[in-house]
Order: sequence, then C-alpha cells, then structure tokens
Amino acid sequence: MGNTSWRNIRIQNLFQFFFGLLVVVLANIIGSYVYTRFDLTSEKRYTLSEATQQMLSEIDDMVFFRVYLHGDFPAGFKRLERETRDMINEFRAYNKNIEYRFINPAETKDVDERNKIYRQLMEKGLEPTDLQVRTADGTSQKIIFPGALVTYKGKEIALSLLTSRRGTPPDEILNSSVENLEFAIADAIRKLVTQRRPKIAFIEGHGEFDRNQTADARAALNDYYVVERIRIDGKLNSLSERKMIDSLNTGIINKYEVIIIAGPDSAFSEKDKFIIDQFVMRGGKVLWLVDPVFASMDSLQLNSETMGIAKDLNLTDMFFKYGFRLNNELVMDLKALEIPIKTGQIGDQPKFDFFPWYYFPIITPQSTTDPIVRNLNAIKTEFVSSVDFVQSPAEVEKSVLLTSSEYSRTVRAPVLITLDLLGQPVDERLYNRQYIPVAARVEGKFESLYKNRIPSEVARNEDIDFREVSLPTRMIVFADGDVIRNQMQLSQGNYLPLPLGYDKYTGQQFGNKDFILNAMNYLTDDSGLISIRSRELKLRLLNKTKIDSERIRWQVLNVLAPVVLIILFGLVQAAIRRKRYAS
Repeated sequence: MGNTSWRNIRIQNLFQFFFGLLVVVLANIIGSYVYTRFDLTSEKRYTLSEATQQMLSEIDDMVFFRVYLHGDFPAGFKRLERETRDMINEFRAYNKNIEYRFINPAETKDVDERNKIYRQLMEKGLEPTDLQVRTADGTSQKIIFPGALVTYKGKEIALSLLTSRRGTPPDEILNSSVENLEFAIADAIRKLVTQRRPKIAFIEGHGEFDRNQTADARAALNDYYVVERIRIDGKLNSLSERKMIDSLNTGIINKYEVIIIAGPDSAFSEKDKFIIDQFVMRGGKVLWLVDPVFASMDSLQLNSETMGIAKDLNLTDMFFKYGFRLNNELVMDLKALEIPIKTGQIGDQPKFDFFPWYYFPIITPQSTTDPIVRNLNAIKTEFVSSVDFVQSPAEVEKSVLLTSSEYSRTVRAPVLITLDLLGQPVDERLYNRQYIPVAARVEGKFESLYKNRIPSEVARNEDIDFREVSLPTRMIVFADGDVIRNQMQLSQGNYLPLPLGYDKYTGQQFGNKDFILNAMNYLTDDSGLISIRSRELKLRLLNKTKIDSERIRWQVLNVLAPVVLIILFGLVQAAIRRKRYAS
C-alpha cells in the first residue's frame, strides 16, 4: 500500500514538472512571435509613449547606437548604463532596426591611444565628465563619456545621456537623466529620420538681435526646423502666401509655423503689427522674447551707472488683446549671476572679484509637471521684467512657465542702476516678493487687435483675407530678450559666438538653449515628443540618517532571519513527512 502511494506521488510530481516545463517552452515560443509586455510599475517606466511608438513604426533602415557609457563606474553611473541598455532594448522591441553596442573608450592601456580616442569623441560632439573614483589608495580622477553616437543612412549625431542641472545633487541629476532617456533617444532618432522640417522665422527690422547674437540658437534650431530671417517692412506677403486649398479654391496661408521676435528695441509700425496679428489669426505661433525696459551693461561698465528706461515698442495694446502684459519694471533677485568687477591691481595686472548682480536673476524652473521647463537647468537672464495676465476671451488659457526665486523684488522704470550696489550689505527685507512671473504661455482662440477697427472694404479684400478670431494657436512670452542671445568671444582677431547659455566670465553653462528648443518643440508640436518630458520616475533613495542609527539591527536581521526561516521550514516539512508516512 505504501509503495503504491509513493509511486503515485512520484508519477504525479513528474507529470507536474514536465507540464510546467512544457508551458514555459510554449510561452517562450509564442513570445518570440507575439510581442507582449506587462508594465506593473506605478509610473509606467517601461512603457513607451504613443509618439515614440509611432515614430519607431516608420523606421525602415538600421539605427545604430555606439554607447560609450561602459566601464568601471560608481553605482549611480552603472544604473544609468543599465537603464540606457534597457531603454534601447525597449525601442528595439518595437523595431528590430534598432541596434546598439556598448564601448569602453578607456579600455586601451596605451595612454596616447586613449587620448586620441577621447579627442575623436569630443570632435564628434560628445562631452566628457570627470569622476572622483575611490580606490584602495584613496581617490583617483576618471574621465567618462556619458553619451552615444547614433548613425542612420550615413548620417551621425552625438547624443548626451547625462542632463546638467546647476546646483542639483548628483543623485537627482542621475535620476533626471534616467527620466529623460526616452526623450533623448527618441529625439536623436527623430533628428536622423525626419524628412519634413517645419519652417520658422526670426523677425528683423525693429532692432532685433542679429545673426551673430542668435548664432548658437539658430544652429541648434537647424537640427529640427528650416530657419529663416524675415523683414516684414509692411509687406502683406512677408509671412503669408496665396495657395491652392482645394481643386477649386485658393486662400491665404502662413509661410511659417512659428515666428521669433527676439530683443526688439524700436517701435513696430501699425502695418507690421497688422501682418503679425493676421499671422496669429491664421494659426501662426509666436515666441515673444521682449524687454519692456532698456538697460545697457556696456554703459554701466563705462560710467558705473546707467538708467533703466521703459521702451516704446508699440506692442502693449497687442499684448493686452492676447491676454498678457509686460510690466515696465526690472526684477531683482538675491539668486543672481555673479559678474567680475575690478577691485585692485596686482603688479601690472588688474584684479577682479565676482559679486552677485541682482539685476541678472538666475531662474530655476519650479514646475515638476510642465514639459517645457521640467528638468531644465537654471536659466540665465539679464535685466528681466515681470509678466502679468489680463482679461481675455474664455477660449484663451494661460499659465506661468518661469518665476524668480522666493527672495526677489521689482523696481519701476525709470530707475537708476549703479554698480555701487555690489559688495554692499543686503537688506533682505526689501526682497520680500516671491516667485514673480517672468515667462508664460497663452493658447486658444485669440481675438484680432483690429477687430472692428478697419474699414469694411479692407476686411472684405480677398488679398488680405481678414480674420477677426484666430484658429486654435499658442504663444510663449519671456520678458527678457537676452535669454536667446549668446555671448561673443574674441579669437584670432574675430568675434565668435559662444554656446547659448554659457557665461564666459564664470564658466557656467545654463539651460537657455534647452528652454528655447523646448519652447519651439511645444509651439510646433510636430511630433508630440515634448510630452515625454512630463514623465517622472521616482528615485527611491534610502534614508541615510536611519541607515546610520539602525545599521546593526538591520544587518543582524538580514543575516539571521533567512537562516531561522529555513530551519523552521525544515522542521515543519519533517513533521509533515513523519505524519504522512507514519503508517
């Protein structure tokens, strides 16, 4: 009886084993033909957005990633390497044309060969990062390249995998980099595979920044858009053209998806305003980068003082109609850029010290959800003003993008600006305003500034095609034109543009370029990839204080608990077996 029962149990166990093995084999065979993945994470970190999936479905040739984030790294960078590999594999799951290889650029022991590889990577656009690595003898310096070179049909671009955020702890920077992986990888692929690029234009003719002052912004935008410069000069066809709408009708349509008005210093004529207004009415988008107050750092450096004077740009009524206002005041902020000031002489060389210049606020994005500013590095401004919202049609939605810090104030123009402010004790009671808006977005259906203001014969003119209410459209306004202006540096007798957001005096890189790119990506909305930036992957860090205070308890628990559980399990199992086979 006992032998028969034991034989039946063995047969049953063997049957269960082979049945389970068969299920696993079949599941793998089916899985190799049918792609299915279950993402059980709360933030859906392993699920690609619809925009990314759509883009991947259109790739018809190999996209190859040579990833140089590989080697003996600290845990944080190992995590970034692992997450990068997982993300590329996720992309590859949707399209087998995605291929990759991880490379250690420091693998060779030959110093000259290694330095040659480093130079080649930097020439191709990859930025190195210095790491302090702990060794048995202390610490050592190590150079890594947290990026990749991506190729498609003979084209190659550099992809940075590590975000840069001024004043942010390393753990948060790495977490932001992981959050940004899908956007960064998808954006790199989009640059390579996109055939049609939207047309945008910088407006000229009102003292706007010239080609050199916007050179780096224009170069960055050229990766995504066809960028032109246009003088309106009262010409009705400067921003629009007549085209066939269907087989029977023609109509006036915009030439550009977005226009950029950056740093004007003279008044707009009514005719130019009318042309811009009708561009908006036909669904055109505008990036307004406008200083309502004129203040010159050049004259300040020559005379130690200057005046901040309100500009007459003849745009106030247009801004009011669209639902916002730029105030004739300057924002002062205790969180400000440091500028060099001559404080003495050492031999025949001048001595410079750095002081925070409160008229140059450093704007740190506060929003954790808005895709335009989320995860951005701090933004450098110069003589920035404030933005307010005013009453407008209900169809227009408004939201603040960027603000000053919690220690700020405003001064009304005209105002005397003097360098005597530097180095003086600060009366913090004066800086009692918090989070003053300096940039905003408005979107919806706008009313024309010229509604009920032009003769009926003009309104009915087919060559004008006047519209009183706009198609759904959007604008972004920043009360500082300098946010898009790059500094210049003298090199071998020529003034060359520096990267946008780079400050040549402090050597710091700010997030101005990323802000401009995000703003344009939002305004054009040509792929929907900007929405990916709104994702948040939680970095679940350990409580270091708790670790130090409870270290022994948890070490003992982790060592002894498994052993005790195994012993208990063995005793229970033995008791069950004795009871079952006692007969």
